[in-house]
Amino acid sequence: MSNFTPVWRLKINSVEYTDLILSNLTITSGRTDIYSQPVAGYVNLTVINLDQSDLNFQVTESVSIELKDSNDVFVPIFGGYISDIELSVAQIGNVGYSQSYQITALGALSKLTKTIFSDALNQDYDGNQIYEILYQTLFKQWQDVPAAETWATFDPTITWATAENSGVGEIDTPGDYLMINRGADPINSYTLASQIAASGLGYLYEDSSGLISYADSTHRTTYLAANGYVDLSAGQARAAGLKIRTRSGDVRNYVTIQYGASQASHTTASDADSIYVYGSLAQVFSTYLKNTADAIFQADFYLGLRAYPQAVFDSITYDLTNSQIDNGDRDSLIGVFMGMPVNISDLPLNMNSGSFRGFVEGWTLQAAYNEISIQLTVSPLAFSIISMKWIDVLPAEIWTSISPTLDWQNATVVA
Repeated sequence: MSNFTPVWRLKINSVEYTDLILSNLTITSGRTDIYSQPVAGYVNLTVINLDQSDLNFQVTESVSIELKDSNDVFVPIFGGYISDIELSVAQIGNVGYSQSYQITALGALSKLTKTIFSDALNQDYDGNQIYEILYQTLFKQWQDVPAAETWATFDPTITWATAENSGVGEIDTPGDYLMINRGADPINSYTLASQIAASGLGYLYEDSSGLISYADSTHRTTYLAANGYVDLSAGQARAAGLKIRTRSGDVRNYVTIQYGASQASHTTASDADSIYVYGSLAQVFSTYLKNTADAIFQADFYLGLRAYPQAVFDSITYDLTNSQIDNGDRDSLIGVFMGMPVNISDLPLNMNSGSFRGFVEGWTLQAAYNEISIQLTVSPLAFSIISMKWIDVLPAEIWTSISPTLDWQNATVVA
């Protein structure tokens, strides 16, 4: 058990503001539906200015928000760009008045929704194609560098690999699925990247520093094998935040995967027993997959998850200022990220048999004066774990380096 008093750090356009009062903060990131790609995260916040100084915040300026953890280290929890600013008088008194700035900032994925990708893409794996899209979109070209720029004024800590990078984070390359080539034709950058990501059973995501990254289909499998779960207790959560849902709209028992050039080829998978009980509930997935074997695998994968309705535990809320939460759990929640593996114990026995293992898909963090809560949206392990093949295991792996407690049912997640 430990007491926790929030300590914030706000940076706008790389300028640190320590004399402003941060209040009414809401951050939303990730996704709420395992079947869709994430959209841009956002933050709504209010800062109180007591001295009427001209802060001169501007739209499109960068925003960074950090929160100090139990180790007295500031941890980034949001990075983005200002989209809206509202300045108003908050309070009038005998010695002057205070002002409030209402700021809305959007996450890095918002950049992709406003750009066009016009180039061709060679036949390649999903990670490589997505990197090419992001490189062309988010790396400045020579002609974009200001004419007055000199080497003497350039940041000496920047490496050649990251110079003029305005938003590309960690990209899993080459990826796991071979994609078809694409001719030169203007298309929205986010639309193209998200379609390739979905075709590869991966996802785009924003990291806490405001960079766009890509996780391929085995990203979570590899991370879980290397790092294990973050252990949390539902006994320390807010009771009203526990939720299990079952939706008939999630059921699909006749799946068609379109693939190949112009999506001209297709393969299907169906479940006769599910169709008998629920009727035919079909869905067509249009992909950029090249190979027939990959299309067949994905059709069977989708059918295995969706042929029958499932009661899914998907929401839990923690109050970070709750003294019952220990520092380790609180620090893990402060550093939450999309794809974080969690093992949640102490659930009611009629909710997921009392425990849950899965991954964080998205979250909403809300803060007021000395209060912080975080609501996690999670998905079950089976929705994300893609069994690794022998060829995926690192060549240096040996039997004695694998955990002796690993059982056979989990052996395919070892890296």
